[in-house]
Amino acid sequence: MSALADEPCEACTSDDDPLTAAEYEPYLDGIRADVWEVVDDHHHLEGHYEFDDFRDALEFTYEIGELAEEEWHHPDIALAWGEVDVKMWTHKIDGLHKTDFVMAARMDRIHEDYAPDE
Repeated sequence: MSALADEPCEACTSDDDPLTAAEYEPYLDGIRADVWEVVDDHHHLEGHYEFDDFRDALEFTYEIGELAEEEWHHPDIALAWGEVDVKMWTHKIDGLHKTDFVMAARMDRIHEDYAPDE
């Protein structure tokens, strides 16, 4: 999986600006294109993960919740049978920061253990 997932989650300051499309574009290669999309040009990431059942979706939700607590970077998470939707952005700057992409890449890595049977 992506080396982006191995990079540190670095907090931004309120002096930082949200990433522009040119600035975040290189990070798109580090996250799953079939899961994530940038919404409102640079405001937030939305991800959609699929699962074989509710239990796997629930366990994945728990794992990404633990990740969020460890990194103190909390997404919006919606759990349903066989799917989990995630919205990620940096609240302090009301937009995207590199950390959002690092977190997305880490979620992609976690999902590898839960990917549905094709």
